[in-house]
Amino acid sequence: MKYALIGCGRVSTNHVRSALENGLDIIALCDVIPEHMEAIAARHNLPGADKIRRYTSHRDLLANESPELVGIATESGCHAEIAVDCINAGCNVIIEKPIAMSLGDADRIIAAMEAKGVKVSACHQNRFNDAIQELQAALDAGRFGKLSHGSVNIRWMRDRAYYDQATWRGTWALDGGTLMNQCIHGIDLLRWVMGNDIDTVYGFTANRHHDYIEGEDIGVAVVRFKNGAVATIEGTVNVYPKDMEETLCVFGETGTVKIGGTNVNKVENWDFADEHSGDEAARELHEASANVYGNGHHAIYADTIDAIKNDRQPYVSAYDGRRALELVLAIYRSQKTGMPVKLPMDDFATIEMAGVFGS
Repeated sequence: MKYALIGCGRVSTNHVRSALENGLDIIALCDVIPEHMEAIAARHNLPGADKIRRYTSHRDLLANESPELVGIATESGCHAEIAVDCINAGCNVIIEKPIAMSLGDADRIIAAMEAKGVKVSACHQNRFNDAIQELQAALDAGRFGKLSHGSVNIRWMRDRAYYDQATWRGTWALDGGTLMNQCIHGIDLLRWVMGNDIDTVYGFTANRHHDYIEGEDIGVAVVRFKNGAVATIEGTVNVYPKDMEETLCVFGETGTVKIGGTNVNKVENWDFADEHSGDEAARELHEASANVYGNGHHAIYADTIDAIKNDRQPYVSAYDGRRALELVLAIYRSQKTGMPVKLPMDDFATIEMAGVFGS
């Protein structure tokens, strides 16, 4: 299957590695900075690197190549435009999180996808973590009984050096704040495991330690689901001196699970009223990962390839990507208006937060 990667920055190595591991034929790379393409080709010692075409414009790539699958790993604010162009060219796509910066753009992606009949996968790779898969299986089996509440805590650190690596980071137009960038993976998981359908969101955000960016560096929210369960969200990059945890908890009348580690990769509590034969093994799950991205990119690629071949929706679809985006944007709208936000929500964009923190 012919593959092209658009965007060769920080996260692109996970995409290239996953493409190679899944046997894709890398035919083209694209980045506005040519050195980024050369660096990623050298880092992975790409086979036939001299024959892999390089482009600084994704439209030139699409005009000259015919990839069956495209990975999009540019700055977040460019995801939607590039995705729609790729879809309209007949390409299946894997889009790094978030899939867009506004609900209107997410809907444009979905409309194009449905019109063209291609597959679109949202890169929320932590759904494939071993511990998360075990948790979802327990939920599907009804082992929690009636859900009471849940929580997600993303307590990380990002210093000025991180933001100085790229001028788009922390901007409302191209990135958003910590909830949209670092925390959307955990927010996606919380919405997914708690039943997806949300009634009300009430949130607060602030910029406490990063006055050189436009977005928030701390956000908290309370979420009420339509099934009656409630949940809390805490996300920040203000933890000194390094990343502390990404922790997801689910509490039901007959079950309690806490998954922690730096990126929801370690079972810390696993207790159910009905002990199963696999519970002891579940309690020992601690999936090693080289960084906070985890290991799920490989699975995202494998699943998307299978979805293309078997004409089914990807495990993490564009609809899932829109749901995660909607929850973050609901927190933003609540901060801006000072009011609870009802879902489903009409169009809202990160750029509408400009000036909220005086920047």
